[in-house]
Amino acid sequence: MRSEQEVNGAIERHANTIRRLCMIYLKNYADTEDIFQTVFLKYVLSSVSFESEEHEKAWFIRVTINACKDLLKNFFRSRTVSMDEIMEQPAQLSPDHREVLEAVLSLPQKYRDVVYLHYFEDYTAPQISRILGKNVNTIYTLLTRSKRMLRERLGGDGFEW
Repeated sequence: MRSEQEVNGAIERHANTIRRLCMIYLKNYADTEDIFQTVFLKYVLSSVSFESEEHEKAWFIRVTINACKDLLKNFFRSRTVSMDEIMEQPAQLSPDHREVLEAVLSLPQKYRDVVYLHYFEDYTAPQISRILGKNVNTIYTLLTRSKRMLRERLGGDGFEW
């Protein structure tokens, strides 16, 4: 583990470079700060001895880039939408579509996930089964049951998918 003096010196020398790299990759201040902390935590915990300041700088750059790439390819990050986008979406929906969206959101979680992935994201049942780690036939069953529930909530047989 490195001394406080070593860490403070490294922060002074490399903080701007690391933050700029993070902003180029992530385009997000909060994620930049997370990666900044991650990089310096790795530095504190590492036992790497550097041959020169250039070697140290190259190490920081490589660790920063790798941490940014790891964050960007994170499954959760790639399957989420910002709250700002979600808050804007209902205002753009017509009253009929809003009613459908509210009905879908009122379904139990296991049905909601399947309906959302199938009808809103256009995934097939086999794709959904891989995403959720469930059997394909289970997905078909969940879709059938959720359609029935939605038909009851939205008012009968006149409603088409």
